[in-house]
Amino acid sequence: MRWWLILLILTVALAAAFFAACYLSFVYTFKRRKNEISFYKGLDGNDDNGKKAFSRELIDELLAKEPTKEVYVTSFDGLKLHAYLYENDKKAPFEIACHGYRSRAMRDYSGGARECFLRGHNLLLIDERAHGKSEGKVISFGILERLDICAWAEYIEREYPENKIILAGVSMGAASVLMASELSLPKNVVGIVADSPYSSPCEIIRRVSAKKGIPWVLAYPLVRLGALIFGRFNLEESSPVSAVVNSQVPILIIHGEDDFFVPCKMSEEIKSASKSVSLETFPSARHGLSYVVDRDRYAKITNGFINKILREKENI
Repeated sequence: MRWWLILLILTVALAAAFFAACYLSFVYTFKRRKNEISFYKGLDGNDDNGKKAFSRELIDELLAKEPTKEVYVTSFDGLKLHAYLYENDKKAPFEIACHGYRSRAMRDYSGGARECFLRGHNLLLIDERAHGKSEGKVISFGILERLDICAWAEYIEREYPENKIILAGVSMGAASVLMASELSLPKNVVGIVADSPYSSPCEIIRRVSAKKGIPWVLAYPLVRLGALIFGRFNLEESSPVSAVVNSQVPILIIHGEDDFFVPCKMSEEIKSASKSVSLETFPSARHGLSYVVDRDRYAKITNGFINKILREKENI
């Protein structure tokens, strides 16, 4: 066998192995799972402080509340996206709420929904693409989801043209609304509340890879190429840090100081990028659990922020 044929076979084999690794990294990181997590995942077992019981109570409360209707929009790339709409007052502001990575809307935003209803606001609780009743097979860590958020805001503006809109989210949902802040949002969007966002899609994937013992220098080319080739999105196209620099609305970030999944320093980095961002941290709170740890302070902070931006808009 000639040397060039051996070299060709080796090259093809290596290329095939590399693309197979890209595909596997894509499936593991970005592909929709067939079975979604339970509403109550991680909320059983020992509960000395009552936080798990309180979390279950919030979820049960939201699940028991009948939405006014279920609504759909079509995404920029032709997906049918789904949301639950809760109308308390036709003239009240709308809060558009976004959940986390491979999670569920009525799990992640159960505490936020309670406060939204106590404020007398309306709620649009969305299933992000590739979750729940929304179509899609790819989760893009906010890169494509930020465009879907624009579509939902435009839907509310069409149906309720006089109502103010507040964007809100938890974890990946929080990062997504922050990345949407630099886009051409409807004029009715007056502010953003982001709970436990990461600083960029790349950074959170890098952190998770490191925790799993996978060297980032090896994993990143596979992950990024997998996203480009099979997911058709650029992982570096946007980030919360870069987006808030161009935001036209005030932003409140909330983060637990004991968040070991998305460290609080990521929110500090986002805050440092723009004067439009304020940050409130919660001692002893883990990922997305600031409301559960101190619901009175959480409610006071979010109510104060939302009431302030609504008053400012009324005075313009």
